[in-house]
Amino acid sequence: MSHSALGVLLVVAGYLAGSIPFGVLLGRLVLGVDVRTVGSGNIGATNVARAGGKKMGVLVLLLDAAKAIVPVLVARALLAGTPRAELFTVLVALAAFVGHLFPVWLGFKGGKGVATGLGIFVVLAPWAALGGVVAYLVAYGTTRISSVGSLAGTAVCAIVTFALHGPASPVSWAGVALAALIVLRHRENIGRLVRGEEKRMRV
Repeated sequence: MSHSALGVLLVVAGYLAGSIPFGVLLGRLVLGVDVRTVGSGNIGATNVARAGGKKMGVLVLLLDAAKAIVPVLVARALLAGTPRAELFTVLVALAAFVGHLFPVWLGFKGGKGVATGLGIFVVLAPWAALGGVVAYLVAYGTTRISSVGSLAGTAVCAIVTFALHGPASPVSWAGVALAALIVLRHRENIGRLVRGEEKRMRV
């Protein structure tokens, strides 16, 4: 198999891995509910926490991050030393992210991508991921609004990634793309924030 064919195969596998709807699966298997009918209707960690508590939310967050981490690590290992290895690895990361946002198993109606995006940054730009987590904790701790923390963490991840890798690296532009898509997926939250209607999480 050629390096390009392997790269394409890994991209497809990355999308399928990202499409695994852990929030929906655990909601049904453990909680006996469809999380899409609870709270915001989102399949991510925050809404799962509303349905089943903080521990379930954390578990979904970790699994949603892992479904990006694993494909990216596999791609990095299999493509090491080949032409365009970095580019294909970044494409696998983006495919996993798109899979979470538009999962084939759920009619292309997925989550907002924060945890999966974090998983990508953990592998491709770990210092940026650390900065993003700190920004999330500070913003969320101050406001008790999850979307504020998510948007703040995403912005820091993208900015730090670009600063560290520079405009010549596909990793930098992947960070910009992830941030733009996460902001787009939070457009309703942003509207509620502007109107002062976004709900705070209970302590």
